Amino acid sequence: MNVIWDLQNASVKNVVEVLQKDSPVAYNTVQTMMRILEDKDYVRHTKSGRSFVYIPLVDRKKARSEALKHLISSFFGGTPQSLVVDLLEDEEMDALEIQKLKDLINNSD
Repeated sequence: MNVIWDLQNASVKNVVEVLQKDSPVAYNTVQTMMRILEDKDYVRHTKSGRSFVYIPLVDRKKARSEALKHLISSFFGGTPQSLVVDLLEDEEMDALEIQKLKDLINNSD
């Protein structure tokens, strides 16, 4: 989805080209993922010549929010606090990151 969001529309070939920069990926694998994303209404396709061009139907922020809600519900008993506590316990943070978190907490009132 990040590739589709970044490019705003892309064929399977376009997605493969971008993903290949980080690690090898099979065309068929990307094609299958695009079909799955379309079945889940995250993207839709239009025909461009012999290729399908995929367009995002869900914006990045909404998709992240929904994924986070699912993660919290599935793994953290439905409480965001449990997620935050686990993150703080498991991740090393520098002083600047800790200050940013404190500022966010103080400004959320």
